[in-house]
Formats: sequence, structure tokens, C-alpha cells
Amino acid sequence: MPVGEKRCVCVTGFGPFKGHLVNASWVAVQELAKLGLSDDVELIIYELPVVYEDVKKIIPGLWEKHKPVLMVHVGVSGIADEITLEQQAHNDGYNRCDVRGVTPITQTCVDGSCHDVIVSKINMAQVCKAVNEANLKVTTVVSHDPGRYLCDFSYYISLHQNRDCSAFIHVPPLGSPYSGAELALGLQASIRAMLTQVQ
Repeated sequence: MPVGEKRCVCVTGFGPFKGHLVNASWVAVQELAKLGLSDDVELIIYELPVVYEDVKKIIPGLWEKHKPVLMVHVGVSGIADEITLEQQAHNDGYNRCDVRGVTPITQTCVDGSCHDVIVSKINMAQVCKAVNEANLKVTTVVSHDPGRYLCDFSYYISLHQNRDCSAFIHVPPLGSPYSGAELALGLQASIRAMLTQVQ
């Protein structure tokens, strides 16, 4: 990379859906944008709709347009009470309707993919350890099941693009127990730890 050129990191959150009219993921990502990552990183944020067909088009477009050194998708989990670092994503089993009441026709993410599961090459256990040792209010855990909804779906699309530098982070709903600002600090620490692996 030429001297003085910034590395691009793309971070997405999701828009509202049933039970989450204010999506904690997008609130946390917007708070992260206020914090930034570092002087040599250009942070691009984007709100994804909870719509399979839109996500399927938008994410490859973000990869093509920004050519990020790291793509991080953030979603909300109603059952989480910690920041959850997802290690892998699945290609099939998408039978839950999106906000338009639609599921993928084949209930798969990438038709014709030879991988039922794709594992990120980013070691989430290392990221988890780094964040938990950072003396923040938030704590992190590692998961291997992002849930077969738009979160899992979006992650698989990015892993299919480039598993070397794709990540997914689940956050709890706002106030359960963290604020948007506290979640943003956790995202910042997590992404900084990920960057040490993709440089």
C-alpha cells in the first residue's frame, strides 16, 4: 500500500425488523463512526435492509466499490447479553421470512456454492481475548452459529467473497445491558484486533 494511503474498513449494521424497531446494530455502528478506528483507516458504514434480495446485491457491491481490507457486518441478537464474535456462516436453511415476507426460493444463500459452511480465517478466539483484556465495560464471546437469518446470510455472502478478511459481530439489544456508545467501544476494540490479523 502506498505511503499515506488509508486502508478501508467497511462496517454494516441492519435496519429495523419485527421486535427491533430500533436496531441496536445500526445504532452501535453509527456510534462507532463517531469514534473512528485509527488515523490510517477510512471507515465506511452502511445500513443494510432486512431483505434477502437487497443484501445479496448490496454486499458484493460494497466489496467492489470500496475494496476493503476488512468487511465487518454487525447484527442484533435478541438472546445475546455479550458482544458475540461469529466464526463461520452457513449457506442453507434460510426459511424465515424477511421484512417483505419473502425467503430465498432455494432457501440457500449462494446457489451452486460447494461449501455448506465457510469459516472466517480471522481467529475470533484471539479477537475475543484481546477485547476481554482491554478493560472495557463490554465482554465478548465466540459463536459458531449466526442464526440462519439475514445475519448469517450476509456473513456467508462476504465469506464467499473473501474469507480472509470477513467478520460478523452480534450485539445485544440496547440496554441489555449495554448502551449504543458502550457497544461502539466494543466494536472498535474488536475491529482493531481483527486488523492486526489481516494486515
